[in-house]
Amino acid sequence: MKVIKKIAIASLVFATSLTVTTVNAQNDKMKTESAKKAETVTFKVWGNCGTCKKNIEKSVKVDGVNKAEWNKDTKIMTISFDNSKITLEQIQKKIASVGYDTELFKGNDKAYTKLDKCCQYDRK
Repeated sequence: MKVIKKIAIASLVFATSLTVTTVNAQNDKMKTESAKKAETVTFKVWGNCGTCKKNIEKSVKVDGVNKAEWNKDTKIMTISFDNSKITLEQIQKKIASVGYDTELFKGNDKAYTKLDKCCQYDRK
């Protein structure tokens, strides 16, 4: 009876370790596939202040964008995104739609005029 019990426990331990190994391998594969789709880029976005920072970063809080940070001193946006869900062009269009000029698109004029006075910069 003790031998059967030991065999059963050994079988259970083996099956559990095999399952954990399989799950870990699947997770590693998913992370690798996700990393292939991830892209981090920088580009210029015009603006002036902390309110601009809040507006610009909020405009790209969408599916596919993992991280977005705009620096008000350098005017540089650093963004990490899943390029299978959203393109760089779509991201810059979203920023332009709330009134801010980017390297690719001029900000929406109506949205720009509604920005706080401190956010209105000299446009090209």
